[in-house]
Amino acid sequence: MTEWVFNWWAWAIFALALVILEIVAPAFVLLGFGIGAGVVSLLILLMGPGVTGASVPLLLAIFAAASLVAWLGLRQMFKLPTGQVKNFDHDINE
Repeated sequence: MTEWVFNWWAWAIFALALVILEIVAPAFVLLGFGIGAGVVSLLILLMGPGVTGASVPLLLAIFAAASLVAWLGLRQMFKLPTGQVKNFDHDINE
């Protein structure tokens, strides 16, 4: 029943779906999860499903760790420079 978890293409489809959802609702959260799923997909593709010892919890832990690292990296990359604040001085409808 859980054999689909060890297929690289299932993780690749999941990563693609998350990246597409990120385009619809931009917040860099889904993009981090998409990158994490992509990392797991590449890990399974390059090293084979035996890399996790056929353990679903270990595979999900790798996904969670990769997603967290990707999200922290995206947050660091796209943050505002120190001391800069967004100010709106006029109405955009004028």
